Amino acid sequence: MSNDDKVTRSDEEWRDQLSEEEFQVTRCSATERAFTGRYWDEKASGTYHCICCDAPLFRSETKYDSGTGWPSFFQPIAEDAVGEKVDQTHGMVRTESVCAKCDAHLGHVFPDGPKPTGLRYCMNSASLNLKKDEEA
Repeated sequence: MSNDDKVTRSDEEWRDQLSEEEFQVTRCSATERAFTGRYWDEKASGTYHCICCDAPLFRSETKYDSGTGWPSFFQPIAEDAVGEKVDQTHGMVRTESVCAKCDAHLGHVFPDGPKPTGLRYCMNSASLNLKKDEEA
């Protein structure tokens, strides 16, 4: 993704668009409590988009119950949809997952997921917006 495609806004503009929880999670790298987010147990079919810029991030077919209390996926919708950053907070080294289009904090990715990728994208519900598939 080129820098021309990036979505950038001031904190004030993000605050006008997002709820306080969404702002804290996506712009300040906060984490919602386990088993409290709106999507941790969601089973509907659809596409999960970034709450900030509406970029498509994950398909429901890649969502699975990781037992962690956060929505977990084994693969993004496209290779360039989700970026990664090194996170050295809280006395550990983790891989932070961010929206490639607007740099919103989504959650973290871990190497303990199911096949075929072996990855667990552990996301915050507050960073996502599920657009359900049309009922057939």
